[in-house]
Amino acid sequence: MDEKPVRISLRPLAAALGLLLTLASASYAFALGTPEQRRACTPDVYRLCAGEIPDVRAITACLRRQKANLSEACRAVFEQ
Repeated sequence: MDEKPVRISLRPLAAALGLLLTLASASYAFALGTPEQRRACTPDVYRLCAGEIPDVRAITACLRRQKANLSEACRAVFEQ
C-alpha cells in the first residue's frame, strides 16, 4: 500500500493571512470611510494618531482633535 504525500497549497493560506494583516492595519482602523477617504487620511493616522490604532472611534476623535495638523486631503474628508 503506497501512500502518497498530501500536498497542501500554502497560497490560499498566505493570501488569507495577507488580507488579515491588511485589515488589521491603519487602513482598516479607518475603515468607516470610502477607499478614497482612507487613502487621504491613512498617512495622517500613522503620523498623528498611531497610538489609537486599531480603535476606529479613537482614531476618528484623534483626527478631529488634530484637524489643524491634517494634510489638505484628509482635512477635506472631515469638512464633507
